Amino acid sequence: MGNMIRLLCPCHFGMEAVLKREISDLGYEIDEVDNGKVTFLGDEDAIARANIHLRTTERVLWRVADFKAVTFDELFEAVKAVPWEKYIPKDGRFWVAKANSVNSQLFSPRDIQRIVKKAMVERLKQTYPDVEHFAETGADYPLRISILKDNVTIGIDTTGESLHKRGYRKFTAPAPLTETLAAAILLLSPWREDRVLVDPFCGSGTILIEAAMIARHIAPGINREFLSEKWHETNINIDKVNKNIDKKRNSDGLLTNIYASRESFDRVRDKARLEENHEPMELSIAGYDIDDEVLRMARANAALAGVEDDIHFQRRDVADFSSPKKYGFVITNPPYGERISEKDEMAALYRTVGERIAENDTWSWFILSGYEGAEDAIRKKATKNRKIYNGMMKTYLYQYMGAKPPKRPRNE
Repeated sequence: MGNMIRLLCPCHFGMEAVLKREISDLGYEIDEVDNGKVTFLGDEDAIARANIHLRTTERVLWRVADFKAVTFDELFEAVKAVPWEKYIPKDGRFWVAKANSVNSQLFSPRDIQRIVKKAMVERLKQTYPDVEHFAETGADYPLRISILKDNVTIGIDTTGESLHKRGYRKFTAPAPLTETLAAAILLLSPWREDRVLVDPFCGSGTILIEAAMIARHIAPGINREFLSEKWHETNINIDKVNKNIDKKRNSDGLLTNIYASRESFDRVRDKARLEENHEPMELSIAGYDIDDEVLRMARANAALAGVEDDIHFQRRDVADFSSPKKYGFVITNPPYGERISEKDEMAALYRTVGERIAENDTWSWFILSGYEGAEDAIRKKATKNRKIYNGMMKTYLYQYMGAKPPKRPRNE
């Protein structure tokens, strides 16, 4: 398998266990779980596999440095000590794309970005003494830096555009749910492909599309590109590379890093496509909304995702929710009532939801809402609720667990 690298994946706060399970299911060893992030040990295909297969992370970072710094001088020296020549080629374009600091003495993102860039240049000048100015005309190597209580973590972004952008959501209704959060809620719930699923506030169809993709084993990143795919074009001189990492020799006698390459991504994509289920399936997935235009958007998005035949979209008010099925799941993201004029409407809306829960008490309901009065209006205490940030907005996932369906006989 060769030497291992450490990869860090951020996720929504409260969803670390879901992401951890996803990574473990890929066969990788978990190295560390922290608030909003999971670090694991990966092999030569890990960057490609994580980017293509993980449904609940926003990006995959190559975790290259961890240290403590309480002054900018300490930050500079620690960054300068990192063997950047191991990661970034002579013509690589590198910068600090994002820096955040919490409860730390180094709290200015702009200064952090400037100091880190300067230290990296000084280190690379030691490797390439003939270079007065780095042209940075090659592949991109953006850095993301997190400082928590003076502990600095630096990762190289392998993803580029956030992983929630699967490529299928070309049409968006107001207040959409990110694809990664929708997938996380589905994976958190006991819903499985052989069970009924309804979203009575389906909007752009995100929850239902993610469910159908999970059921059909369609990798979320199968139809998009990633920043690190271009790293294979980079040649790193043999005399300047840390000898402890795996390498491959190209026709020019130079070495290329095998941890991120177009060949690796192609190999992982080919295997992922073979694992997709294109056979007819008896999925029972339905989405309702009261807006015909929104439903048209949802159908178009489902078609782009390749799951349009798996989801039944219908114009229906939540007040009319009913089902002949005794057991099922409602997983939904109702309106939050962010505008003051909507506040009174929200109370009535959530009272209606509460009535439907009472009438369908054998069903399990998962309701993500930023409306502060949701549980009071529903008039039923949730079995469990989780605080989750949907972007910058604080929301709660209210879970109302229904009865478990009886086990099927073994001979069925």
